[in-house]
Amino acid sequence: MTQFDEREEWYAFNQETIDALLEDGSQADADYTIEHHFASTDFDVLEKAAVDAFKAGFEVTDAEELILDDGETIFCFDAVVERRLDIEKLNADSDTLLKIADKHDVTYDGWGTYFEPREEGDYEEDSYFDD
Repeated sequence: MTQFDEREEWYAFNQETIDALLEDGSQADADYTIEHHFASTDFDVLEKAAVDAFKAGFEVTDAEELILDDGETIFCFDAVVERRLDIEKLNADSDTLLKIADKHDVTYDGWGTYFEPREEGDYEEDSYFDD
């Protein structure tokens, strides 16, 4: 089974993450820095995946070397894009990046972003403050 074959699970993750951000008060219409995570034990293979992610329109961070608790060394990078919390676009990004991960036999490890609080004027004062 390929990582792309598990895309429905990533679609569910995408929707759950969007829902959690919005429920916690993050802005629905903000542009978010979405960081998709990749990892591999082989730096050269990971580098090729980074090139393909760049060609697909993502910014790519420098690879980092990490030593795991078991002593194994892995390399990782992020493929970064600015996006609204649009499920169709996030699912399309997931498809693209899962295919890249499968092509190069690296691990796609999901995505993360930063909380974007609503502006003060976005709240109804009466619902948050007692007189």
